[in-house]
Amino acid sequence: MQRVKLHLAYDGTEYSGWQIQKNTDHTIQEHLERVISRYDPEFKRVYGACRTDAGVHALNQIAHFDMSVDIPEDNIATALNGDLPEDIVCWDAEKAAEDFHSRYDATGKIYRYRIDNGSFPHIYHHRYSAFFYEDLDLFSMQKAVRYLPGKKDFSSFRAKGCSSSTPIREIFSAEVYPQKDEEIWIEVSGSGFLYNMVRIIAGTLIEIGRGKISPAEMEKIIASKSREAAGFTAPAAGLTLVEIFY
Repeated sequence: MQRVKLHLAYDGTEYSGWQIQKNTDHTIQEHLERVISRYDPEFKRVYGACRTDAGVHALNQIAHFDMSVDIPEDNIATALNGDLPEDIVCWDAEKAAEDFHSRYDATGKIYRYRIDNGSFPHIYHHRYSAFFYEDLDLFSMQKAVRYLPGKKDFSSFRAKGCSSSTPIREIFSAEVYPQKDEEIWIEVSGSGFLYNMVRIIAGTLIEIGRGKISPAEMEKIIASKSREAAGFTAPAAGLTLVEIFY
């Protein structure tokens, strides 16, 4: 057996998330496993670094699986892409150490949330950004995001149904900055994230940009450890998993 590390990008719009589910076969993991099993009769399972939710995208999701057939390393990605749907791409594949684990060896992740803040939705960006036509106060959002970095209890940004054993997470950095075409990007890196954490952070920052919450309130929202204190859960379309660190 040879362990293989995959680098994957996907448009999550039409999928029910990464993880295989009982009520649907339209997940990223399901499609990937279906293709791998065509090449390897002894294939069992592919493991992803994180479980992106329905509608969430990825630029560099990492996954691994054990392969019993002898396929040259340079041919693995090409073989997979020949059978994968067009909105799932394996852009690199490499042989890995036998004890490598895409999830448990990860030391950090970067997520990006894209906000379309124009007068009308941008036709080329609508699948990858969330549209809000109100003029958002970028400076207030930038002030508020400074309260996020550090190792803290992020219960205020934890969605109902989160199965994590602890709400403690470490955020390494958090930024809000403008992009072309009237977009605002929120970028957060950390050791790990709670269920819907980044989307709730984004929703809270949008409320701050709207003037409904003051920037200084972000510190109190975190300290409250209450989901009710934070803003809404921003739409999944705006969220992209950018990178995994090892």
